[in-house]
Amino acid sequence: MTQLQPHSATENWVTEDSGWFESFLVGDRWKHARGATIDEVENQLISKLVMNTAQEHWNEASMKDSPWGKSRIVFGLITGSLTLGLTSQDTAENALAELSLDHIRFKASVFHGDTIYAYTQVLGVEPAERDDAGVVEFKHWGATDDMRIVFECTRRVLIKRRSHWRS
Repeated sequence: MTQLQPHSATENWVTEDSGWFESFLVGDRWKHARGATIDEVENQLISKLVMNTAQEHWNEASMKDSPWGKSRIVFGLITGSLTLGLTSQDTAENALAELSLDHIRFKASVFHGDTIYAYTQVLGVEPAERDDAGVVEFKHWGATDDMRIVFECTRRVLIKRRSHWRS
């Protein structure tokens, strides 16, 4: 299983004058400042709202004899959504549009009480058809507090250029 290396707290971003198209350089990597613990209410509510009827998400008794043997598994799209949400302050604060979400992988099971942290690497930057923005391609990872990778994806975002939007 792939492991991520922790970054120091001083490398974390929190809202600042960053996140413009010009701010991103290919190869940049960072750990996002916040983490979030997934609780039972989130898993149960969202799984049922989207009609995910897999017993692994709903039925504690059926999980006792399962290969996971721990407890109900968190619905993967909750893990993915949470990971992307944790990245958005740093990667999409100046976004004009989300363009794509690709190469989505659920790498390991997540259980109630697991805390997820997000990591990002800039894979590409390119001009857009419009002068006031550019396209940035990111790779995102979600990892537990013991650095176990549970989610990864690539994402392309249309981001404002500071030169056109900042007064």
